Amino acid sequence: MVDPSDTVAAFAARNGLIFQDWSLLRVALTHRSYLNEHPDLDWEDNERLEYLGDAVLDFLLAEHLFLRFPAAPEGKLTNLRAALVRRETLARFAQRLGVGQAMFMGHGEVETGGRARAATLCAAFEALIGALYLDQGLEAVGQFIAPLVERELAAAQLDVADKDPKSRLQELAQGSLGVTPRYRTVAAAGPDHAKTFTVHVFIRDAVCGIGEGSSKQLAAQAAALDALARRDEWAQQNAD
Repeated sequence: MVDPSDTVAAFAARNGLIFQDWSLLRVALTHRSYLNEHPDLDWEDNERLEYLGDAVLDFLLAEHLFLRFPAAPEGKLTNLRAALVRRETLARFAQRLGVGQAMFMGHGEVETGGRARAATLCAAFEALIGALYLDQGLEAVGQFIAPLVERELAAAQLDVADKDPKSRLQELAQGSLGVTPRYRTVAAAGPDHAKTFTVHVFIRDAVCGIGEGSSKQLAAQAAALDALARRDEWAQQNAD
């Protein structure tokens, strides 16, 4: 049976969505502030679905890019995926779907601009992906996100081409965690005319990438690229 909420039904119709379990979509659109103001309601907020959707989205974007660019090296695919899963990009996806206006949200959150807040929109989009995955599986999610991804892909390619790995890592870390990566040269080996430097990049107190190069700058860029490739690891570590 369709969820009785007109808002949920209208959102689904506008985006061509039909759920078997409409309560999943309702939860995906529920900000915790709404339940704080309505403690009598018997459903949960979207944070658990956000967690699931984040993992599903990472996998499907990796698959999409792998098939879309059969000749691209691993580094380029990683950088493209990083550009597509960053907060600002996912928030744009949510805006195009009208997620903000459809969300169940507390009055205080609405009054402070919650319906347009990038972090809230990003989280809700990931929750929507999690809900769709539970309801219909990977194939349905892949079909749903493909037009959004293709629309954003040209901009992502320009973004990757224009920015070096350190800039991309800084943007990603600041956008998702609110922290700036720190670089430390931990070793310098070889004769003066042919030294090899080793650099570690830290996000908070954890080493998230390691790189080597003939200069400290090149080693730092390599460390940033390594951190981008290991994004899932350090994102999880900092989320715990």
